[in-house]
Amino acid sequence: MTSVPTSMTAIAISEPGGPETLQPVDRPVPQPGPGEVLIRVGAAGVNRPDVLQRMGFYPPPPGASDLPGLEVAGTIVAIGAGGDPEHLGQAACALVAGGGYAEYCTAPAGSCLPVPRGFSMAEAAALPETVFTVWHNLFERAWVQEGDTVLVHGGTSGIGTTAIGLCGLFDIKVIVTCGSAAKCDAARALGADLAIDYSTEDYVEAVKAFTGGRGVDAVLDMVGGDYVPRNLACLAEDGRHVTIAFQRGAKAEIDISQLMRRRLTMTGSTLRARSADFKAALADEIHRTLWPRLSEGAWKPTMDRSFPLAEAGAAHARMQAGEHVGKIVLTV
Repeated sequence: MTSVPTSMTAIAISEPGGPETLQPVDRPVPQPGPGEVLIRVGAAGVNRPDVLQRMGFYPPPPGASDLPGLEVAGTIVAIGAGGDPEHLGQAACALVAGGGYAEYCTAPAGSCLPVPRGFSMAEAAALPETVFTVWHNLFERAWVQEGDTVLVHGGTSGIGTTAIGLCGLFDIKVIVTCGSAAKCDAARALGADLAIDYSTEDYVEAVKAFTGGRGVDAVLDMVGGDYVPRNLACLAEDGRHVTIAFQRGAKAEIDISQLMRRRLTMTGSTLRARSADFKAALADEIHRTLWPRLSEGAWKPTMDRSFPLAEAGAAHARMQAGEHVGKIVLTV
């Protein structure tokens, strides 16, 4: 173990509410348990689940830190019992179940990945949550492959920009929806094959026109509610619909006969509460399949803005305003 202080600055949620409830506090530096490492945080990603947790709608899973923050990048400064001493001093990014908004954060060793060559700490911190989510849901649950066409809602969000980037790496056409013409322009500049302004266009008709009436092979949906039947209308035969969030509601009415006649698949997932073993297996696949491409400079995450850790409230306000394009991170 390298020299580590006993206390640290962290950002806690003083009470459920607005961005102003994110307040700096002094906390003991957490100690890594068996199978864990301690990371001196250089940067932490800001994600929509952090906002929901702050508002009181998304409590951390049992055993996780009450501090927000699901992804970090930094230097490994201590290892838990049974860990590999060679990890000490390594630059790593990690998917965590909480605790990222702090100067130090523990992480399961299996959820850590090396910082790709040429990436800053801020860029590395923007990887784990969105890359793990997109990889698992598009490439594993929706089985997308070269030559497919997918529809992704929220095209300029962290998830959306990551989906655009990863689909581009694997020759998958990607259609996105955005809330303004300017955001559609940004999505096209990032590589989207089609960007639909949902405030002025019917995205179902636009998808059908773009695909010659065939539809898309998969939909990655974070909207839910009344979008779900419309998403199913966008799918080609044998299409796959994957739900990862439900901003417009957790209930939807669908025509089940459509699933039967067109052989559609509906699935969904959450990542935060999955087991350490599951996340380690996912990290291993991503490391083998994607990480060499990143170290070759094939893709970097789209970065919106960085805020100092103490300004976490301002970072949340920007995310809630919906003005961002890409990832928001906190720097330590």
